Amino acid sequence: MTTITSAIRPTLTMLLLLSALFGLAYPMISTLLVQAMFTDRVEASLMKGTNNEVLGSSLIGQPFSDPRYFWGRLSAAQYNAAASTGSNLGSANPALLENVKARIAALKNADPENTQPIPVDLVTASASGLDPEISVAAAHYQLSRVAKARGVDEHRVREAIERCTSHRQFGILGEPRVNVLMVNLLLDGKIE
Repeated sequence: MTTITSAIRPTLTMLLLLSALFGLAYPMISTLLVQAMFTDRVEASLMKGTNNEVLGSSLIGQPFSDPRYFWGRLSAAQYNAAASTGSNLGSANPALLENVKARIAALKNADPENTQPIPVDLVTASASGLDPEISVAAAHYQLSRVAKARGVDEHRVREAIERCTSHRQFGILGEPRVNVLMVNLLLDGKIE
């Protein structure tokens, strides 16, 4: 009986100690550190306007189809974060080809004078279906259309693209990319 009691006491003590340490203290400290170091990410990277109203998230793609706006990538999830998924359409799938053809037609209808090659990211969906960014080439492809539709100089739109371009991480990872929501809000004058 004494050996069982002497074995249970240290076991329960360690259980309580480790539960308090790794079940309470560690998660609380981790949460506080992350909130202090990455405030914008903790708050869902919400973009707020000049009046502090929430305009969207810089991490989730938004649907734009008006010629005044830059258009993002296609979304298999219809830009619904709760339904985030890829299309899972293979390159030989006729539905993928139809989606690409429809997007090419929409881009050409919106800007019939544009003879540049259409960047692939404007006619294909991303893996998550929520990609908030497009390539710099995709932004420049749309530059003329957006400037004409807004009645502004192309130089102003080019500057907005440059301000909203994120460059390679650490100078080597990824490709330069433009946040679609951010550039549209900047051109609307809703953010500075």
